[in-house]
Amino acid sequence: MTELVAESGVSRATTYRIVAALIGHGFLARSADGLLSAGPRLAPRGAALRAQPLLVELRDATGESAQLFVRRGQRRMCLAAVESMYELRTSVPVGSLLPLGRGSGGKALRGASTESGYFVSMAERAPGVASVSAPVMVGGTVVAAISVSGPIERMGMDAVRRMGETVVRAAAKLSTWWTTV
Repeated sequence: MTELVAESGVSRATTYRIVAALIGHGFLARSADGLLSAGPRLAPRGAALRAQPLLVELRDATGESAQLFVRRGQRRMCLAAVESMYELRTSVPVGSLLPLGRGSGGKALRGASTESGYFVSMAERAPGVASVSAPVMVGGTVVAAISVSGPIERMGMDAVRRMGETVVRAAAKLSTWWTTV
C-alpha cells in the first residue's frame, strides 16, 4: 500500500478507498499476507489477451476457427476468437453468449471429464457445424474452455481425433498461463 501511495501521489486515505472499491468489485484481490494482485474479474480478461496468440496457433494447426469460452451462469461467453482462413468457416463473435447445454464448449465448461480429455459436438448448436473443445483447468477447477469449430464436412472423426489432441495441448498450456495472469 505504501508503494501505491508513493507512486500515485494520492493521499493514503484516498488510496485505501480506491483499493477497497477495486477489491469489492473483484478487480483486485488481497492475499492473507496483505499483498495485492489481479482479482477474479481481471483474470479472464488477461487470459483472453494471452490466449490470442495461442488461438492463432490452434487455428493454423487445425485450419479451423478457434475460440476461448468462460461460463456465465447457464450460458457461455466467447472471450476471444480467431477465424479460419477458409471461405466457409464458423464465426463466433467475441462477447457472444451461447447455451451451456449445447456444443462441445458447453460440455467442457460443465466440468465433466472424458478419457480423451476433449469433447465433441456434431451439429448440436447449429446445423452443419462441428466443434472440439477441452477444459482449461486451474487447481482442479474448470475456468474456461478452448475450442475449434468448422463445417462438419471438414471435421470427420479422424480429423476430430487429431484436432482433439491439439486442443488438449492448447488447454494445458493456457491452464499454466491462467494462474499467472
